[in-house]
Amino acid sequence: MNAKLTVSLGLWQDRPAREALETAALADELRFPELWIGEMATYDAFALAVAVAARTSSIMLTPGPLPVAVRDPMMIAMAVASLADLTGRVAGVAIGTSSPHVVERWHGRERRDPPTALAESAEVVRHLLAGERAGFEGRTVRVQDYRLRLPAPRTPITIAAFGAAAVRAAARHADRMVVSLVTADSAGRLAARLRSESDAAGASAPPVAAWVPVAVDGGAQAREQVRRAVVGYLAAPGYAQMFEEAGFGDVVALARSRPHPSALLAAVPDELVHAVAALGGPEEVAARLASYAVDEIAVLPCCTDEDPAGEHTLRTLAAWTGP
Repeated sequence: MNAKLTVSLGLWQDRPAREALETAALADELRFPELWIGEMATYDAFALAVAVAARTSSIMLTPGPLPVAVRDPMMIAMAVASLADLTGRVAGVAIGTSSPHVVERWHGRERRDPPTALAESAEVVRHLLAGERAGFEGRTVRVQDYRLRLPAPRTPITIAAFGAAAVRAAARHADRMVVSLVTADSAGRLAARLRSESDAAGASAPPVAAWVPVAVDGGAQAREQVRRAVVGYLAAPGYAQMFEEAGFGDVVALARSRPHPSALLAAVPDELVHAVAALGGPEEVAARLASYAVDEIAVLPCCTDEDPAGEHTLRTLAAWTGP
């Protein structure tokens, strides 16, 4: 396995929220180079990042992906600079478009022209994080006269991408692209598309990371955890096509019919779970991760009663990578 291994907090909804701090502390103890800190329905990503910094010593902290329809460029830049200044830690940031459910229903915001919003937000955030004064009038983003009052962290920007337009934005504006909960085949196609878009833009392709749920020696509990996580993606644009191409068209059709959540969950086969995760014995997990033709695997360790905080999984992976 040639890919770099980093760790992402799974923020599993069936586990105590504070378990994320234990996973973070393990990732730091085991010398993983970077911790991704997402944002779901519990902690604010930057609040959690500051708490993680207090429990860890050196691991790089990357909040996100943050939805650009919810956090404007000034908010993102100020939050990243605050994290870097208050913790003394190297901080990254990841941005994306998120889902209509999160943006429109949870936040009550308009999700207007997501690819343009992603590209424009990335451009402005980069200028702000470099300490420049923003003056930008775009189709979806407008910022005037703001400049960081804190030291400019010059943070690398990661863009979460899946659709063609988002990949194009990553080719032009990202230091790294991340894909989440995708099959190995889909990850390979997205990486190839990124290289093609970068060539068209006359730029070097940024590295690609894939978020992959992992459970070394994980059994039924880990499978069920990933099964619950994947349900919300089955009918989502792009993801539905990916699952259809992987042979799960019947499950996608059911998801599009809006069945009762318990009925949809029961219909998700183990094979679909394994298509987007690395679960099983050490050799099986290693082979599965090696099948992803990407530069980096962001490991989402499954956290269960069988493996609290994902400790067994993380220790096994750390032993593979060495000091």
